[in-house]
Amino acid sequence: MKTALTWTVLILALSLVRLPAEEARPLTLKDARAIALKRHPQISEAELLALAARQVVTEVRSAYYPSVMLNATSVGSPDNQTRLAASDGFSNSRILDRNAEGVLINQLITDFGRTAHLSKSSQYHFQAQGQGTEATRQQVLVAVDSAYLGALRAQAVLNVANQTLATRQLVLDQVSVLASNGIKSELDAVFARVDREQARLLVAKGQTDVQAALALLARVLGDSRQPVFQLAQEPLVTNAPPGAEDLVQTALTQRPDLAQLRLEQNSASQFALAQKALRNPTLNAFGAGGVVPVHDPIIQDDRYATAGVDLSIPLFTGGLFRAKQREAQFQAQAAAEKIRDAEEEVIRQVRVASLNVQFAFEQIGLTEQLLASASEAFQLAQANYKVGRSSIVELSQSQLNLTSAEIAETSAKFDYQIQRSLLSYEIGAQQ
Repeated sequence: MKTALTWTVLILALSLVRLPAEEARPLTLKDARAIALKRHPQISEAELLALAARQVVTEVRSAYYPSVMLNATSVGSPDNQTRLAASDGFSNSRILDRNAEGVLINQLITDFGRTAHLSKSSQYHFQAQGQGTEATRQQVLVAVDSAYLGALRAQAVLNVANQTLATRQLVLDQVSVLASNGIKSELDAVFARVDREQARLLVAKGQTDVQAALALLARVLGDSRQPVFQLAQEPLVTNAPPGAEDLVQTALTQRPDLAQLRLEQNSASQFALAQKALRNPTLNAFGAGGVVPVHDPIIQDDRYATAGVDLSIPLFTGGLFRAKQREAQFQAQAAAEKIRDAEEEVIRQVRVASLNVQFAFEQIGLTEQLLASASEAFQLAQANYKVGRSSIVELSQSQLNLTSAEIAETSAKFDYQIQRSLLSYEIGAQQ
C-alpha cells in the first residue's frame, strides 16, 4: 500500500513538471529563401544533374586526345615447342616463353564531324541542365514565398479569431447580466452563447491552420522537424500590377524552363547530325613500342616498335545507321514541337496569373469597403439591441458579417503578395 502511494505521488509530481518550451526562432522571408536554396533537396538534385552532364562533355571530348595503354605480358611453358590444339582466330598457335612490357597509343585523326557534333550535343545538354537548375531554384523560391506569406496570413486570421472570441465573450457577459435582471430574455443569452462557441471553433481552426502552414514552411525549407518560427512581417506591396500582354514576351525570353527546352532541342539536332555522320569514314593512327627481356632465341632484338594508320569505311550495316539517323531526327522534331506546346502553355499561365493578380489587387479595396460597412452595421445593430430596437438575431448576424469581413480583408492583402510572387515566377523573374 505504501509503495503504491509512493508511485502515485511520483507520477503526480512528474505530471506537474513542465518541460521548457522551444524558443521561437526569428525568421524573415529573406532568411527563409536563403535557407531553402541551401538545404532544399530539389536544388541539390538539380545541381548534381548539371555536374553529371558536365562530365558527359568531358567524356565526348576525350575522343580528340590520344589513348595510351600500358601492357605487360609474361608467358611460360614447359616446352617451347608446345602448340595449341584449338585456338580462337588465326593467331600463331605456338607458345613461347616470353616477358614483354610496352605502350600502345591510339589517336583519332578524323571521323569527318561525328565527334564534333557529339561534343556540341553534350555541351547543349550541359547548358540545358544549368537552366534546369535555375528553373528549380525559382520553383523553390516561389514555394517559399507562398508558404511564408501563407503562414503570416494564417497567423493574422488567428488574431482576428481571437479578437472575435473576445468581442463575443463580452457580448455574452453583457447579455447574461441583462437576462439575469429580466431585461432580456434567456433566449438572447442562449444566442449569445452560441455565437461565443462559434468563435471558439474559429479559434481552434485558426490554430490548426497556423500549425499546418508552419509545417509546410518547414518542408520547403528542407527541415524534417517543425521548429517554432517567429515570422517577421513583410512590407506589403500595394501598387497596381502590370498588364498581361506586356509580360508575355518577357516570359518567352526569360523563363528558364523554356530556355532548357530550346537547349535540349539544339542538343537533339546536333545528335541527329552525329548519327548521320556514322556513315562517314574514320581514320585512326596507332603506334606501339616496348621491350622484351625474355624472348625466343630466334628474335635478335629485345625491343620492338611499330606504327600505322587505320581507315574504316562502313559499306553495309543492314540499315542500322540510317535507322539511327532517322530516330535522332524524329527526336529533334519532337523536341521542337514540345517547345511550341510549352510556349503556348506559358502564354496561358502568364495571362491567368495576371488575371489572378488583378483580382487580388481589386479584392483589397473591395474587402476594405466590406469591412467598413460590416463594422458600421455591427455598431448600429449593437446600439439598437441595447435600446431594444432590434433582436439578438440581428446582432448575431452583424457579428458574423463583421468576422467574415475582417478575415476577408486580412487574407486579401497576403493573397495579393502571393499572387505577385506567382506572377514573377510565371514570367521567369523570380529573384
